[in-house]
Amino acid sequence: MPLTDYISSDYVNAANKLKGKNARRRIVAYVESYDDILFWRMVLSHFEDETRYFEVMLPSRTTLSKGKRQALLSIMQQGAGNSMIACVDADYDYLIQGMSYQSEFMLNNPYVVHTYVYAIENYQCYAQSLHNVCVMSTLNDHSLFDFETFLAEYSKAIFPLFVWSIMLYRKREYSRFSITDFNRTVEIRHSRIQELMGNMERVRHKVRIRINELRKIYPDRKEEYLKTKEDILRLGVTPETTYLYIHGHHLFDCVVAPTVQTVCDELRREREREIRHNAQHVVQLQNELAAYNKLQSDIPSMLKKNMGYTTSAPYKRILNDVERILNGNNEPA
Repeated sequence: MPLTDYISSDYVNAANKLKGKNARRRIVAYVESYDDILFWRMVLSHFEDETRYFEVMLPSRTTLSKGKRQALLSIMQQGAGNSMIACVDADYDYLIQGMSYQSEFMLNNPYVVHTYVYAIENYQCYAQSLHNVCVMSTLNDHSLFDFETFLAEYSKAIFPLFVWSIMLYRKREYSRFSITDFNRTVEIRHSRIQELMGNMERVRHKVRIRINELRKIYPDRKEEYLKTKEDILRLGVTPETTYLYIHGHHLFDCVVAPTVQTVCDELRREREREIRHNAQHVVQLQNELAAYNKLQSDIPSMLKKNMGYTTSAPYKRILNDVERILNGNNEPA
């Protein structure tokens, strides 16, 4: 097997020295999957200058192995350092605070950078950025729906059950209430734009039922529940931002993308009515509608390209962590 398959931080350091003292230093950043490369490239590009650059890649050049475990395993086996880091999704590993081996390694290894929110998809669903996603997709800047209020209310509705989920995962008691069970409870029924906010009461009702069930199963957990709640608040979760810390694919596919789609459908109809009203003849109408339809983009693609999360507090924490590594501070945040 080629020597380059055993790249370590020391190997990269040695290779950097061979280039001469004035050459830019190469820093390898392992990520979980192809989908993660762009996100981490944009994060790390903030720190590139005439002295250093990053190369974002999957953990293996010789196999298709990927995923969080593989990224962490690679730096464990090959030797992380100031020329080799791992960039991964936080998942629940951040909030369970070292209660599993993977969580402990992720939090305590100074050369692991994580998202703080559950996954990259949660950033792509950042509430303050969703109006711009609608504009990109429909070319209509009419603020038709308050995404910030919607996701804040959704977060407050699911927060009490989320605390239960974290508490049970910390004790590895998730067989009776898994992330899948949580997702099923907090899913939203999608309908017309006028009914989106009204659907929140259905979510609250399902959450209350599930919490009552868990209280019967675990009648003596009130003190532990309150302690867990206090702890995750300390870690940055708030009742209004819980959506950032739940399962990312579920949030993207089952909550945000359908909601944005509903809003965009109405914005498109609004723009098309405007074109029909202002067209002076049939040919102009057909040309304008054809041009408008050609310029529209699908919602999932626009969400994947959304970068409006860069002003969020968790994203700024990522930048601080990268800066810590580059400054030689080996104490994890």
